[in-house]
Amino acid sequence: MADGRAAGYACVMEQQGASGTGDQSTTKPIEVSTLVRALEASWDHLTAFRGDTRAGNPAFGQCYPTSRVVQWFYPEYEIAKGEIWTGASLEEHYWNVRRVHGEDEFLDLSWRQFPSGSTIRGFSLLDRQAPGDSVRAKDRCALLLGRVLFYLSRHSKDSPS
Repeated sequence: MADGRAAGYACVMEQQGASGTGDQSTTKPIEVSTLVRALEASWDHLTAFRGDTRAGNPAFGQCYPTSRVVQWFYPEYEIAKGEIWTGASLEEHYWNVRRVHGEDEFLDLSWRQFPSGSTIRGFSLLDRQAPGDSVRAKDRCALLLGRVLFYLSRHSKDSPS
């Protein structure tokens, strides 16, 4: 890990097993707004896809590790991989989905990286038992989770135990 703040968390996602989900018997649920603040404080070029960032758009390139962190805190959500039409191009994107009363409910904490009017063209759910992550993707996810946990331990009354 290139970031000392994440020390001790480098392998936390691997330690949770193939699913990447936390042990909910020892992790207190947190409010989505608290998780959003922790994610925003934790995103940078080291957690972004290909290290690519955009000034004024902190969510840019953060979708996959963000969706994994969301799934860690909210294991009832699956990870969706889909195509987003931005009005100018078709982009790959990841977010979280769960079924509620037969309907898909989305939780997408990095959607704002896309311009207003962007639309989902389609999606499929990843297999949480075999996500097929590259080493780089695993490192980005572990780094982001470590930073989020560190942030929560320092800034939140809702921090995991």
